[in-house]
Amino acid sequence: MRKIITGVFAFAIVLGMSAVVWEARAADEPAQSEETAADAAADATAGGECCEKGDTTPPLELIAKTPKGGLHNPYNDDVAAMEEEGHKKYLSYSCNGCHGGGGGGGMCPPLTNDAWVYGADDDTIFRLIALGSDELQKQGYKRVRKEVVVGPMPPFGGIAKTSDELWKVIAFIRAKNPDSMKRVNTPSQ
Repeated sequence: MRKIITGVFAFAIVLGMSAVVWEARAADEPAQSEETAADAAADATAGGECCEKGDTTPPLELIAKTPKGGLHNPYNDDVAAMEEEGHKKYLSYSCNGCHGGGGGGGMCPPLTNDAWVYGADDDTIFRLIALGSDELQKQGYKRVRKEVVVGPMPPFGGIAKTSDELWKVIAFIRAKNPDSMKRVNTPSQ
């Protein structure tokens, strides 16, 4: 019972930290114009696939306009170059509260092993982080692997201002887990 109470308390703290980070980021950064976001999303999905480095499209908007399987990390060619910047974003979104500072796990699954619960491809990982596990499941995704530590993934699509920021976090995860690069283009769903 004590472990359950501790887990619920830790989850509440992480959720509270995420809200504070989101509010701070919203106050610090100017809003992107709707025209710029629409243009970027249209460019990204012209061929049914995306994405480009520096894309300023908000993650949730990019997901809405990109067919399933069409999201590809533009930093896959050199994840090591994005590791430091991606790690800073990872920490600023408080990912470390659940997954540990280096992605080795905590009260949620580690990002450094091969047990990717929904799949290790770019499209699935981007959607999971942006939408959260509950919304991902509502969109038809199923768990394809099991993990010892299983908790709901909260949505970060409203916290990450741009798709580029989210791709950099994913690049950091790939740098920490090089084996995951084998499956970036192999959709599991």
